[in-house]
Amino acid sequence: MDSGRRRSQRDYTLGFKLAVVDQVEKGELSYKEAQRRYGIQGRSTVLVWLRKHGRQDWSQGASIRAQRNRPMAEPNLPLTPEQRIKELEEKLALANQKAQFFEAVVDVLKNDYGVSVGKKAIRQVLSQGQIEGLSVTRACQFLGISRQAYYKRNRAYDAQASHAQKVLGFVLEARLEMPRLGTRKLHGLMQAEPELTQTVGRDRLFDILRDHRQLVPRKRAYHKTTDSHHRFRRHPNRLKPGPDQVTATGPEQVWVADITYLPTEQSVAYVSLVTDAFSRKIVGHHVHESLHTESVIRAMTKALRHRRTNQPLVHHSDRGSQYCSDLYQKLHAKHGVRCSMTDGYDCYQNALAERVNGILKTEFLLHRPKDLAQAKRMVEESIEIYNRKRPHLALKYKTPDAVHRAF
Repeated sequence: MDSGRRRSQRDYTLGFKLAVVDQVEKGELSYKEAQRRYGIQGRSTVLVWLRKHGRQDWSQGASIRAQRNRPMAEPNLPLTPEQRIKELEEKLALANQKAQFFEAVVDVLKNDYGVSVGKKAIRQVLSQGQIEGLSVTRACQFLGISRQAYYKRNRAYDAQASHAQKVLGFVLEARLEMPRLGTRKLHGLMQAEPELTQTVGRDRLFDILRDHRQLVPRKRAYHKTTDSHHRFRRHPNRLKPGPDQVTATGPEQVWVADITYLPTEQSVAYVSLVTDAFSRKIVGHHVHESLHTESVIRAMTKALRHRRTNQPLVHHSDRGSQYCSDLYQKLHAKHGVRCSMTDGYDCYQNALAERVNGILKTEFLLHRPKDLAQAKRMVEESIEIYNRKRPHLALKYKTPDAVHRAF
C-alpha cells in the first residue's frame, strides 16, 4: 500500500508501532514484509521500532536467517529395464486411481451437495502451471466449457481483483490509526470516496475483507474495578425509565463515567473516562496507577474545564466508592452537577460508559504498554482518534467530535 505522500514518525501511532513489532517478533511477518504490507516508508523504520520497542535483541539488525535444511542426497542406483517398467506401471495405476477418486468426489459435491467447482481454483491451477503439459484447450474440454468463456471469466476476475486491491489499500490506510475498525464503519468512511462507494456495497466489502483475511475477530475481557460495598451515600438512577427520567437531547446534558483496567508490563494502570451521552465524545480522561478518588477526580476536572455551556448537567456512574466519596460529591456541588447512579452493581445500567471502555481496549489499546508513561501516551492518541476520526454507528457514521461541535 502506498498513498503517494511522505510520512514521518508522527503519522504512526504508538499502538500501530507496537502491533508491527509484535507481528515481526512472532514471525508472522519479516520486517521487509511489514514495510510492504503497511506502506511504511524508510528502509530502517521498522528496525528502529524493533530496537526501541522489541523484546528481543535487535542490536545486530535483522541479519538472522533461518537455517536451511538440506536433505541428504539419495544414492542413484541404476534400474534394470524390467524394474523401470514395473515402476512406471505402478505409478500409472496409482495416478488412474487418484484421478478416479477425485472425479468421484467432484461428482458427489455436484450431485448431492450442489457445490460447483470454483472458478478461482480452476484459473489458479492453469495460470500457475501446476499440471505440466496441460493446455488451456484440453482443460476446457475437461470442464465442458469453451476457451472464449474461460478467457471471459479471466478478464472479469482481473477487473475484480484490481478493484479489490484499491479497496484493500483504502482499508489498510484507514487501519494505520484504527487497526480494528469494523467493516460497517469502513463502509461509512468510504462515502467520501465516490470511486469506491459506487461499486462496493456493504456485502461486497465483507467479501473482499474475508478473502484477504482482514475481518476483525472479537475480543472479550473482564476485570472488576467497582467496589459497591461501602459506607458512602448512593444516589438514584435518573436515567432509568420513569416519570423523572432524564434524556439527553444535546451535548453537555448527561455525562457518563467509568473506570477501566489497563495492564502494563511493569504494573497495573487504570483509565478514568467521562463521556458525553449524546455525542459519545470522551470529554475527560486520566490514566493513573491506583483507584484513589483523587486520581478519578482529575478526569472529571478536565471535562469541566472544557465545558462550553451552563445548562443543567447530570453525572451518571456506577456505585463505586470513588464516585460516592465525599470528595467527588463536593466537586459536583461546586459546579452544580446532579448525580445519578446505577441500582447496585448492574453494568447494563451504565452501558454507554462500558461500551466506550470496550471500544478503546478492543480497537486501540491492543498491546500492553511498558510503563505508566507509555500508557498515558497510548490512551491520549487513542482518544484523539476515537473523538475525531472514528465513525460511530449510533451517530449515523459521524464522528463524536463532529456531533458535539454541531450543537
